[in-house]
Amino acid sequence: MWLPDYDLPGLAMSRSIGDYQAHKYGVIAKPEVNEVAIEPEDAIIVVGSDGLFEFMSNSEIAQIVIDF
Repeated sequence: MWLPDYDLPGLAMSRSIGDYQAHKYGVIAKPEVNEVAIEPEDAIIVVGSDGLFEFMSNSEIAQIVIDF
């Protein structure tokens, strides 16, 4: 997000939940929500953003958190 008419460093983001002031500069304030049924055999739940899931597979994430 870079403000017009300012020669300042910007902030690279596309979504800022609830930030309706930044909406006019291209930031999405409304979150994307997915609903998933939790089954009795589900061992873990990982809540993360694209910053996590873009770079790691579900298997990699499970290997990290399964012992906790």
